[in-house]
Formats: sequence, structure tokens, C-alpha cells
Amino acid sequence: MTTTALPTHTPTSATIHHSHPWPARTWLMLVVLCGALFLDGLDISMVGVALPSIGEDLAMSPSALQWIVSGYVLGYGGLLLLGGRAADLLGRRQVFLTAVAVFGIASVVSATLSSPEAIIALRFVKGVAAAFTVPAGLSIITTTFAEGPARNRALSIYTVVGASGFSLGLVFGGILTEIGWRATFLLPGPVAILLVVVGSKVLPASSRAVTRLADFDLVGALTSTAALLLLVVAVVEAPTRGWTSPLVLSGFGASLLLATAFVLTELRHPSPLVRLGILRSWHLVHANVSGAVMAGGYFAFQFLVTLYLQDSLDWSPLAMALGFLPAGLLVIASSTRMDRVLKRVSTQALIATGMVSFLLAYVLFLRVDPGLGYAALLLPTMLLLGVGFATAFPSINAQATAGVADHEQGLASGLVNTSVQLGGAVVLAVISAILAGAAADQGPARVDQVIPGMLSGLQVIVAITVVGVLASLGTLLLSRRAHRFT
Repeated sequence: MTTTALPTHTPTSATIHHSHPWPARTWLMLVVLCGALFLDGLDISMVGVALPSIGEDLAMSPSALQWIVSGYVLGYGGLLLLGGRAADLLGRRQVFLTAVAVFGIASVVSATLSSPEAIIALRFVKGVAAAFTVPAGLSIITTTFAEGPARNRALSIYTVVGASGFSLGLVFGGILTEIGWRATFLLPGPVAILLVVVGSKVLPASSRAVTRLADFDLVGALTSTAALLLLVVAVVEAPTRGWTSPLVLSGFGASLLLATAFVLTELRHPSPLVRLGILRSWHLVHANVSGAVMAGGYFAFQFLVTLYLQDSLDWSPLAMALGFLPAGLLVIASSTRMDRVLKRVSTQALIATGMVSFLLAYVLFLRVDPGLGYAALLLPTMLLLGVGFATAFPSINAQATAGVADHEQGLASGLVNTSVQLGGAVVLAVISAILAGAAADQGPARVDQVIPGMLSGLQVIVAITVVGVLASLGTLLLSRRAHRFT
């Protein structure tokens, strides 16, 4: 699910103060910014639908296939905080247009490749591009539209388009995969180039705040990204090489050392990516944990069920995409009303509700059996997932930034978005490792049978989601107790 990071400071020179009417140039600018976010969500979900076809054509195992998703997520989550900082320091317009151009070019090139390693590398590049595009685009909105009705309207349009991109990407992915999986890689390319051409004419000019390389926390960005990359590699390789093999142990050790280096860097750098003191807020920590659990569970679940429906039940990519669609439609339908709900219900209660909905969805799917029809198994699971996203997704973002000083709003939002992306990458790696180990013992998936390792993977997803439920219920209890004594 695509999320957005807020800019790293509160704008002071917004030019549009009214929600009605907006001139044509303003609408065109908003189309460009929303278009980039739409492409981000579209790309993630389209490629997810195409994974079985890619694996069959390129002879990629499930553990290799997950890198097509994780490569993108690692680039996105690992450099998201740096992307927001770069937009402020180097100029939002320049960063946005450059990143969208890189995204488009990488899309076109990746559609021509047959090397799994090269495809995964370009997926990482696209994730990095999105890490610069998303915060730059959102900060252009907040510096263009004044706080109040105008900005609220613009941000509402922006977030709804992002959610729509992810949901419609399932359908587009199904249709294009019927043509060929390369079409899912190619589609974002021409659209991104068109956005660059139009954006260069309608986006407001922005100046650089500074140009010194020392103002970037490059060491923090590199150590955090490398630490996660090595962690995921170790998790993926462990089932085949053994948890005590030299490669796996060295991967875990190097990841720990790099994570330590990241913390030391943040403590000493004059402009750190993450001011660690912000983590004293238990509301922020809870939002980050919930975001990681939500994305980790869903990314892994979609990966499992995509392989199951297409490999075991022989569903077409389009049929599979339509099967997932009810969850996305619920999210889109609720997105324009959640601001009213958030005014009346606490974020802790909404996050707890969402986590319970996710848990029920995954527990319900533990009944998986090829003999169960769509209405008996997948549809109720999708509806519960839709309720989970509709209640938890906006509440997590709202809670992550509530009570945070203006100059750290971007940091708080960037943290929760990073947690979402990285949680998805790590849990997906664990699940793909389980599938790889089961396939090595039991052989490949067979038609009309549950794929090897699927039930174990589902049980892990359930266990991780239970942690999210317990954390949410505990936070809700603490919040109500604190409110009672104030």
C-alpha cells in the first residue's frame, strides 16, 4: 500500500488560500503530482499480480521472486527520509522532476530485460526514485496550498488518488499480464515521461536551500539501507544454507554492525536523518510498530495468495486481480470520510480495530482448501482486509504526527512510512524463505493443492499480526488510563 511522507518543515509562503475555484494551471499541477503518486501505487500492485508469470518465464523460485517486490521496497523505505531532506535542500521542483524521469526510464529499460538480477537492480532504482518523488511532490502541495480548506482539499485528492493507484493496479496488472508480464513493467514509463514534460511547465519554481554535501546524512542513509538489505538476504538464504552457515551468520552480524553504525551516526551528525529522541513518544512508536505489522502481514499475504490462486487453482491474472479488488474498493470508498471519523474516535481505537480486522482476515484464510469457493473463503477475507486498511491506514499516519513539533512533522511521517515499507520487506522475506524451504522438501506447487509451506506462512503472518493487536490494545488501555487521570 502506498503511503506518503510529509515535508520536513512547515511552509511559509503558500499561494493558494481558497478551496474554490482553482485556475486550470493549479489543477494541471495537481494532476502531475497526483499522477506520480498514482504510478507508485500502480507499479507495486501491477508487478505483484505478474509475479507468477515472471517466475514461470524466467525460471525464478519464490525466494528469488520476492526480490522483485523487496528490491523496490528496500530502495523506497531505505532512502525515504533522505528523499524528503533532499527536496528541501536541493529544490522540490528539481528533485521531483529528476526522480520521476529516473522512474520512467527505469520502467522502460526493465521491460526489455530477461536477467532476473538486472530486473531486481532496476526495481531497486525505481524504489529509490519513488523515495525522492513522494516527499518532494507532497511538499510542493503544502507549500502551494495554504493551511486550511485549500490544503485539506488538495491533500484529500492526493491521498485518494494514491489509494486508487494501488487498487486499480491490481486490475491493470491482471489485464496487462494477460498480454505479457513485460507490459506491467513498461506501462509506467511513458506516463512518467509525460508527467515530466507537463510538470516542467506547471510546477512552481523552487530554490536550493543549501548545496553542501555535508548537509546530507549520506552515511545514515547508506548504513540503514545496507543493514536492512543484509538482514533480508540472511533471512532468505537461511532455509537453504542453514541458519548457522557462515554466509547467514555473517549477514546477520554485518546487519547488526551497520545498524549500530547508523545509530552512532544519527547521534553525532549535525543534521541527522532521524533525531533519535523523537522515539521517546510512545504514540509514535506504536504507530511505527502498527505500520510495520500492517504492511508486513499484507505484503506477505498477497504474495502467498497470488501464487496460490495462479499456480494451484489456475486462476488467470485478471481473475486474481478482481478477487482482491473488494478490499481496495472499501479503502477508496472510506478515504474521503475518514477525516470525520478521526474527529470523533481516537486513533488508538481505530488502529486496534484495524489490527483486529487484519487478524480475523488471516485467521479466516487458515481454512484454505481448493474446494472452498470464492464467496466462502476469499471474499470475506478481502472485506475484512478492506476494513482493516480503511480504519488503520489513515489512523497510523495521523497518530504518527500528532503532538509532534512543526519542524519535525516530516521526520515523524517519514519514520512511519519507512516502517511500513521495511516491515513489508522483512516479513515478505521470511515468508518467501518458508516457501523456498517447503518447496525444497516437498517439491513445487501442484494444481488443486495448497502450495507447500503456505499454511506455515499464514501461521507466521497470524503470529506477527497478533503482536500488532496486543500492542494496539495495550496502547489503547494506557491512553484511556492516562486520559482518566488528566
